Amino acid sequence: MGARGWFDDPVIDTRDYQIEDEDRVRDLIRNHGWATLVSVADDGAPVASHLPVLLEETPPGDPMSLLGHVGRPDEVLHRLDSGRESLLIVQGPHGYVSPGWYDLTPAVPTWNYVAVHLHCTVELLGPEETYAILSDTVDRYESVLPDPVRLPRVEEYARRIAKGAAGFRLRVVRWQGKAKLSQDKPRAVAERVATALETDPHYAQPALAAEMRAELDRRSDGL
Repeated sequence: MGARGWFDDPVIDTRDYQIEDEDRVRDLIRNHGWATLVSVADDGAPVASHLPVLLEETPPGDPMSLLGHVGRPDEVLHRLDSGRESLLIVQGPHGYVSPGWYDLTPAVPTWNYVAVHLHCTVELLGPEETYAILSDTVDRYESVLPDPVRLPRVEEYARRIAKGAAGFRLRVVRWQGKAKLSQDKPRAVAERVATALETDPHYAQPALAAEMRAELDRRSDGL
């Protein structure tokens, strides 16, 4: 998994960007559930689909497991019933970082981001389990709204269109995570970048700024 951003210094030790805490990965999946599923088709060509995923709350110590769905016939394109390993990419907050925010020279632009690559085996699920995934996905995103819409409210219609979806379970075999959050910069510079990402009229990314401030706190705590 590549760690360097646009115009990064090639002498930087990119191990500073590695995520090693699985709980942090789980939180990323919970909070940023829009992912890219990449598989290899029968002809050897890669195929990708963009889809929402849910983290299953498995017992402590068990491997991570996720639930998702694709529209038919994408389950055939991905060969989700083949037992092959697939790659799921979860992209967290990301954004452009201007050298003008550094108050430091020389400086060039870069891109900060948080992302994780999950290598998974896939289990294709049946109609009832697929419907449950669809219902849980709706609940996940509707729950914060003042008048959430649940599938039971439109069950006849929901069950009819659910036939066009194929649910699956992803069991994580291994993962790699990277959080590139200006760890190579002095603390004062990283704080200026975080402030700019909170307020800049063109490139504000508050969620990325929050990740940077959390990283600064970890640095202060020696984590």
